[in-house]
Amino acid sequence: MNKTLLKKIAKRKLAILLIVFFFSLQNTIIFAQEKFKVVIDAGHGGTDPGNLGHKSSKYQEKDIVLKIALAVGKLLDADKNIEVIYTRKDDTYIELHERGTIAQNSKADLFVSIHCDAFGNANVHGAGTFVLGLHENDRNFEIAKKENSVILMEDNYKEKYDGFDPNSPEAVIGLTMMQEEYLDQSLMIASLIQNNFVKTLKRKDRSVKQAGFLVLRNTFMPSVLVETGFLTNTKEGSYLNSKKGQEEIADAIYKAIKLYKKQVDDNIVVEIKPKPEPKPTKPKTRIVKGVDFKVQIASGTKKLKTAPYNFKGLKGIERIKIGAHHKYYFGKTSDYLKAKEMQKMVKEKGFTSAFVVAFKKDKKISVKEALK
Repeated sequence: MNKTLLKKIAKRKLAILLIVFFFSLQNTIIFAQEKFKVVIDAGHGGTDPGNLGHKSSKYQEKDIVLKIALAVGKLLDADKNIEVIYTRKDDTYIELHERGTIAQNSKADLFVSIHCDAFGNANVHGAGTFVLGLHENDRNFEIAKKENSVILMEDNYKEKYDGFDPNSPEAVIGLTMMQEEYLDQSLMIASLIQNNFVKTLKRKDRSVKQAGFLVLRNTFMPSVLVETGFLTNTKEGSYLNSKKGQEEIADAIYKAIKLYKKQVDDNIVVEIKPKPEPKPTKPKTRIVKGVDFKVQIASGTKKLKTAPYNFKGLKGIERIKIGAHHKYYFGKTSDYLKAKEMQKMVKEKGFTSAFVVAFKKDKKISVKEALK
């Protein structure tokens, strides 16, 4: 074989290698730059004004929450790693089921629905944040019922919402089942928002609560509904209707979302899998001394027996109560790679939201911290 031919073959091989490298690099960049998607939902709109202010005012919930929602989105847009999706950007009526569909179709990482409250007693005031769940008292149910009753304006609402009755406390139970696996994350973002309302803006604390909001039914992702304050309270209604108030509320929500994203990112470990070896190799390990890795497969307020029949045949489930919630873990190992294999296995079993957690001396720490 002459030298000229050898040179041509070498050049072709080099070109092929460069092409392969280029595309692998492109794939890596795309993966690394995948955006965190946030759906901002301004409640009500169009023919549905939502709550109204005190008699002497002309405040309408739909107008105020739209301005807050757009302000939150504008702040988030400054971060190139975040993509904002709105359920509405103008005075349009969007049916409740459509709002969930928008979130689902966009494959969002977070859903935030913004509202204003109202009450017969004009002295009542304060901000509260809700996640989907069983109403803990009559007041929570009444708030949810008021927000859910908008479906009565829709045609064929019984077919659209599977026979859901907004006036029935029992109907709420069915809403919570699919959202249960996102409860931890929903409570996390709700707590961050509420903390900013109370500590930064000095709003009266109406706390983080659970209630059966229909708008959260089809948002199979961490989701919250924010009640920014009471339009029926003269002082608070005036504050919410002001540019200053709307900007402050928007900033509090924005900062909570940013902190939530950071906390989520801190628990994500990006791994680039090596190309398959032509010959079988011994499995690799990544032992972290003094750390126990487990796979969290479920969390909820209900206490379940850790028997295999409750967990699709999985044995050795551990249940730990943290506050009012029971968390269920599978496996325990100091080998991070083995924990990832366990995560893959339980996902194949149907626990699609399972994730690896780390404990050091029985104290939960972030996986990122454990792997340092």
